[in-house]
Amino acid sequence: MPESVMVFGCGYLGTALAQSLLEDGVRVGALTRNPQKAEALRALGVNEVIEAELDKRDWHSHLKSDYRAVVNCVSSAGGGLIGYEKSYYQGQRSILEWLHSRELDCYIYTSSTSVYPQDGGVVVNEESETMGAPPTAQVLLRAERLLAEAEGGLGHWYVFRLAGIYGPGRHYLLDSLRKGQSSIPGSGQHHLNLIHLADIVSALRSALCVAAPSGVYNLCDDAPARKKDLVAWLASQMGLPMPQFDPGLLTERLQRRGGQMPDRIISNEKARSLMGWSPTYADFRQGYAQLLCD
Repeated sequence: MPESVMVFGCGYLGTALAQSLLEDGVRVGALTRNPQKAEALRALGVNEVIEAELDKRDWHSHLKSDYRAVVNCVSSAGGGLIGYEKSYYQGQRSILEWLHSRELDCYIYTSSTSVYPQDGGVVVNEESETMGAPPTAQVLLRAERLLAEAEGGLGHWYVFRLAGIYGPGRHYLLDSLRKGQSSIPGSGQHHLNLIHLADIVSALRSALCVAAPSGVYNLCDDAPARKKDLVAWLASQMGLPMPQFDPGLLTERLQRRGGQMPDRIISNEKARSLMGWSPTYADFRQGYAQLLCD
């Protein structure tokens, strides 16, 4: 494990990673634009906390320590496509400029499996086509290329394309059922590619420790399932009636996608074989079983 790690974007994922690293005695720095989050990070014991907008350059001179590894797990700043450009692309540019003339052991960037536009239940790996990705995902791809094309000093670099994240405090389907929601937008026929928060943290830790080949890796569980099957299982476990899926009800996300989510099965084989990582929560049943007890 590197002796020091700088985490950019300490939200849901970044905070969990920081806590895990601190427990192992790693010196951790963090950048966030949220003052409340900054206070929470200081209370957690993060060694250096910077409050700043990642895409700006003023924070470059505020960081007092050198770090052996960087994890960029920033989320969107909101505001649709403009927010994506600000957080993901311009944020990545700012970090890489800050790193100019510095030497790292490892650089990790968390992207998304939304870059895959495939449909029809096909299996998708890291070599699959991304040309038809929606505009927001195209921004992520541009940010990925910035890292892949960066010259020197980064050590091993990894792009982790994350499936749908769930875990403690983040389980919207479970919350919907608990609130008595009887209708769910969409058909429920598409596969959900999911990954538990704890499994992302374990993958990040593996990448920080193991010199796997640099490149792009998908992170998801072992058994993508249709959304209707996940909802039916949750309803059964909770003793609740099965909600109805209504293709006529469209969320904002569904509207952007023309009323239908892409149906593809993401493969995690590359991360398993080259990084030695495997998910603890191999499918949604294992992950949600714990959440149901919380």
